[in-house]
Amino acid sequence: MKIAVSGKGGVGKTTFSALLIRTLDDIGKKVLAIDADPDANLAAALGIPDAGLIVPISEMKEMVYERTGAQPGSIGGFYKLNPKVDDLPDSVSAKFNQIKLMRLGGVKKGGAGCICPESTLLKALVMHIVLVRDEFVVMDMEAGIEHLGRGTARAVDRLIVVVEPGRRSIDTADHIRELAGQIGLTQISVVGNKIRGDRDLAFLQKHVADFEFLGFLPYDNALIEADLEGISPFEAPSVTKTEVARMTDALLTA
Repeated sequence: MKIAVSGKGGVGKTTFSALLIRTLDDIGKKVLAIDADPDANLAAALGIPDAGLIVPISEMKEMVYERTGAQPGSIGGFYKLNPKVDDLPDSVSAKFNQIKLMRLGGVKKGGAGCICPESTLLKALVMHIVLVRDEFVVMDMEAGIEHLGRGTARAVDRLIVVVEPGRRSIDTADHIRELAGQIGLTQISVVGNKIRGDRDLAFLQKHVADFEFLGFLPYDNALIEADLEGISPFEAPSVTKTEVARMTDALLTA
């Protein structure tokens, strides 16, 4: 199963992704976790030791040069458009339990986007991961689906958009759905997060009514404490962890 998770920054997307990944690991599934959001740190949320030392793929300059034939940071020129990537999930990922984690990193973009070795390598890697790998894949995306293309979108089993009660979060969810529709990704579910009570629940049910809800997660102080203590939210005794386990079961039996 290939799952992509997206949403506006700050809605709890990475926390949800980490809980989903750790839940799958806890029930014996092999998971390839992809941190595709340069502003997030999925490794820390998973509880991987020395998470801050994990080097993003886009910053592995020697490897990018070796695989593409061009220096990172260069734009235009000649380089391989189909670089070898099939060995990377096993050779450069961080290991934790039955989880392999890869940080894609960011690519500096000019006004018209970036046609560069790093971008080409990352796109080839994501395509390989989605189309070829046979383990569970969970991708923590940016507030969009920039790493997915028309060739990979149809192989994604579910796009999960995390939303919180708020207009900007809903606007982002609508934008993500529009982008997904443009590349043929139609299996979309929403997770409502940071629900403080019936009013928040009613707000999301009214303004995101045309989405399929996978479930709702409460505003959880236990997760705030886990973050302050620098531990994975999976290690916290929280109702959110229990609810994500229920969602995971629903995904597996759908």
